[in-house]
Amino acid sequence: MSTKKSLGIVLTSLLAASMMLSACGNSDKTNTAANNAQSTATANPKDGAIDTSKAVTLKMILLGPKPADYDLVFGEINKVLKQKVNATLETEFLDWSDWKQKYPLKFAANEDFDLVFTANWANYADQANKGGFLELTDANLAKYAPLTWKAMDKVKWDQARVKSKVYMVPYNIANEYKEKLVIYREDLREKYNLPPITDAASFAKFTDAIVKNEKGVTPFGPTLMSMNALDTPLLVQKNNWKQIDGTPFAFNIGDATGKVFNVYDTPEFKDLLPYYKNLADNGAWMRDVLTYKGSQSEDFKSGKIASYSHTLSSGASSVSAVKSVHPDWKIGIADIAPDSKKTTAISTQNGMAIHATSKSPERSLMVLDLFQNDKQLHDLMMYGIEGTHYTAVGNDQFTKTDKFGSFNTFTNWSFQSPMNRIETTYPQAAKDIEGKWKNQVTHFKLETFVFDNSKVVNEVSNVSNVMTRYGLPLEYGLVKETDKGLADLQAQLKAAGVEKIQAELQNQINTFLAENK
Repeated sequence: MSTKKSLGIVLTSLLAASMMLSACGNSDKTNTAANNAQSTATANPKDGAIDTSKAVTLKMILLGPKPADYDLVFGEINKVLKQKVNATLETEFLDWSDWKQKYPLKFAANEDFDLVFTANWANYADQANKGGFLELTDANLAKYAPLTWKAMDKVKWDQARVKSKVYMVPYNIANEYKEKLVIYREDLREKYNLPPITDAASFAKFTDAIVKNEKGVTPFGPTLMSMNALDTPLLVQKNNWKQIDGTPFAFNIGDATGKVFNVYDTPEFKDLLPYYKNLADNGAWMRDVLTYKGSQSEDFKSGKIASYSHTLSSGASSVSAVKSVHPDWKIGIADIAPDSKKTTAISTQNGMAIHATSKSPERSLMVLDLFQNDKQLHDLMMYGIEGTHYTAVGNDQFTKTDKFGSFNTFTNWSFQSPMNRIETTYPQAAKDIEGKWKNQVTHFKLETFVFDNSKVVNEVSNVSNVMTRYGLPLEYGLVKETDKGLADLQAQLKAAGVEKIQAELQNQINTFLAENK
């Protein structure tokens, strides 16, 4: 640790030197970031305190729709930030419907911003490798984000490393399970005397009953990623696989050699296709499933759908949200791969990065430090204004008001920390699942592996398009002849370069395992 800190101090010194070099006309992007590094927060030689006398405005990019009460809450946030670190936030929100397209363009165009949401599922490694994020050295983290540096376990910082360097401040909560469950209308299951939902067969019986008896209610709301939302529990979790995000590849978490394989080539995937087609033929999801752009949680709460798939934390939140609107409904949370090993999210599941060309990197770090560790600011960012959006119950619990949804609509997940409050209505069903899962958690050597697709970026893009064009219709039961549909998918993947991706992925995994024995 001391060696890393020493290097960080050396780098900090080099930053000052680079400012003089800039006068000689060096306009390189890396040097630009270095030039900015001491621009807005400097150490006071008299007492070692950080000089924040120069007011700064920080531009932040978050995902999700802009909250209706943005001005109200961020107005309060900015009052506190102004007082504590002489900074003001201006925030841009990228809506869920178009963030995938707009997010990378902001880096490509080198737009002027300071803070940006990032995650392992939202281009973290990709942008880090492209130079879009500023490296956060141990020394600068300890200096400008000391509370976070102290509170965050070393393993979380290590999980956030890309080629040994940290480019994000990760969120800091204990165990966030990655497994997907089915959140469903338990009152409807009981109404039609259906068996408990514990596997694929019992879930199919539930969807059939909804179709036959609940007019105007769609049994299942999809999540339009690159595969069917049910793949996670019924294919990946059930078989103890770990899938590489954005690709059709996976490995068995119990396989110490980390041998990767194409999920679409497995007998397990082929065996699922008739099941999916049966669900589709029986009306388990809407006919226009491939163009569905709704919000599963909102459609569930409004009664448009009777179930959807998400994580345990989302399921617990959904139960609370629905109960506040429909106290007569019963909401269930079902694990349809109950015997599988359970895994927890690594720290890069949610985080905040600093743009490589930020003019105020230190002040940006100071703001992030406050959002995770200052109780007043943490509560504002996570829950809104007390008495308006939520009611505080002690120091660690809260209840939502009917205005909660007017603010909590965006990715504030990266600011989570031990200061999080727990909703008083946290469901017993979620507690029961947590109690069982804690004995099923497993860790594996490739838990922190991050695939660098820079050498196969075109192939990854082409394969992703094939998965969407040929894979999704097949998985949602819209292809009449599943065997032919599978053969077409496999042929198209091969033409798109899937074998090149597999070779590169396997090579990186082999290297990772060799370096982390």
